[in-house]
Amino acid sequence: MKIEIIKCLEDNYSYLIIDENKQIACVVDPSEAKPIIHHIEKNKVELKYILNTHHHYDHVGGNVELKKRYNSHVIGFEGDKERIPGIDELVVDNQIWKKDNFEAKIYHIPGHTKGHIAFHFYKEKKIFTGDTLFSLGCGRIFEGTYEQMFNSLNRIKKLQKDTKIYCGHEYTLQNSNFCLKHDPKNLKLLEKIKLIKEKIKNNLPSVPTILVDEIECNAFLKAKDLESFSKLRDLKDNF
Repeated sequence: MKIEIIKCLEDNYSYLIIDENKQIACVVDPSEAKPIIHHIEKNKVELKYILNTHHHYDHVGGNVELKKRYNSHVIGFEGDKERIPGIDELVVDNQIWKKDNFEAKIYHIPGHTKGHIAFHFYKEKKIFTGDTLFSLGCGRIFEGTYEQMFNSLNRIKKLQKDTKIYCGHEYTLQNSNFCLKHDPKNLKLLEKIKLIKEKIKNNLPSVPTILVDEIECNAFLKAKDLESFSKLRDLKDNF
């Protein structure tokens, strides 16, 4: 399974997941159509599936154009059937979504939105977390509750430690400053920040990150309880 990381809009990431044997692909959260089309044509693949983690426009903005152009199938959470453009297939929590050689477990991880999901390609140990878990951060709480977000993050935290995390935005450097403020003596974090700065300096994405790094460095995953998590989330909103 090959993954193309596609920069969209100002700081979004979409992901083209390619089955190189069949030359078919899924795209996760197409913010806009044009850069996705470029990568589809470059890789000479057929875009069969569009996977949406949530309904926000910067994650579904390319749905309709891509569906029309490639006759792709749009997959999203059952609770967002009225909010995801062009949706064809509704998925539910804990479902195994399997098409062709693509196989992912669906996690309902509310907090950022009520209907937010993640796609966990568990055989490949890769998870697409949208705007719930970022590298060294987590999403703002718009529709859900602190408790929902805390529980959603803890659910991801229980996955295998070498799971690769593909998130929705390039927020890592800003997030690292917040983590460093609250954990200044964390040597693993300091080491990770050096690598992040080097990648960004070379115009490379800071993602994917690895779950074990997040457990050791991400302030939100290090929060011991709901109260401390909630305080951190409030502080980050005003950071």
